[in-house]
Amino acid sequence: MLDRLTGMSVFAKVVASGSFTAAARLSGMSQTMVTKHVAALEARLGTKLLHRTTRRLTLTEAGRRFHDACLRILPEVDEAEAEAGAGNVEPRGVLRLNVPFSFGIRQIAPALPAFLSAHPQLDIELGLNDRVVDLVDEGWDVAVRIGTLAPSRLIARKLAPCHNLLCAAPAYLDHHGTPRSMADLARHNCLGYTLSQRLGADRWPFGDTGETVRVSGNLRVNNGDVLVIAAEAGQGIIYQPTFLVGDAIRAGRLKPIFLDRPLVDTGNVYAVFPHDRQPPAKVRALIDFLGERFSPSPPWDGELPV
Repeated sequence: MLDRLTGMSVFAKVVASGSFTAAARLSGMSQTMVTKHVAALEARLGTKLLHRTTRRLTLTEAGRRFHDACLRILPEVDEAEAEAGAGNVEPRGVLRLNVPFSFGIRQIAPALPAFLSAHPQLDIELGLNDRVVDLVDEGWDVAVRIGTLAPSRLIARKLAPCHNLLCAAPAYLDHHGTPRSMADLARHNCLGYTLSQRLGADRWPFGDTGETVRVSGNLRVNNGDVLVIAAEAGQGIIYQPTFLVGDAIRAGRLKPIFLDRPLVDTGNVYAVFPHDRQPPAKVRALIDFLGERFSPSPPWDGELPV
């Protein structure tokens, strides 16, 4: 019986090189043996992995999924062998990282060049969206999540706190006045975030008990960056995390507002990863890097009244 891992490695080389002949050279074996390995994989899986013509090879849908799995599994096998032999290993392979859209653009993307420069054998596939992805089913190695985590079997590491601020453009406050109490918000245009974990777009929490006040406004959005743009243009008041509004406050485009009750923080920024295995070196390296970058206090909170 042909070795399964060797077959996966050969199959990955066939896909990467685009031919059985080239894969044979890369693998140091005959073309006949390469063909046998791929055929054995297809027989074991009970499905065709490649469409073969005289001119080209293309992946079937099953082949694409299996190839994605090979690209995740093979580097982990190499890593396990290296760790067993040397006790240490350089992160390598493809790291699939999923992060919330705005946080990813503002805080994660600027950090990646330094991380990749420190780990030249590593490639990153970055997914940006505000949907809570299924790490295992969708093949993500690690995700960044913000807020209060729902119960799950994922392992979580706190990276940073996530503070909120109430703010508006100076022009808006000059024209409409500055609210001083929770009750004053009823007279203001309060721009809502529809993906709020806690209460939705039309209720804002305050105080130690999370007492809420109903607010209303002429804009409700599922993206915090859009709210910041609208607030900077003088449209209304926003209740958003400091990682979103910090730059605008420091530049004077937005002004923080302080009421008779404190705001409720969003929670924390976490890195989460599957529980069913020791995290590979690439995951450990990224989490350590982000933890150091965001600690002891996150850079986006600098000079802010939090």
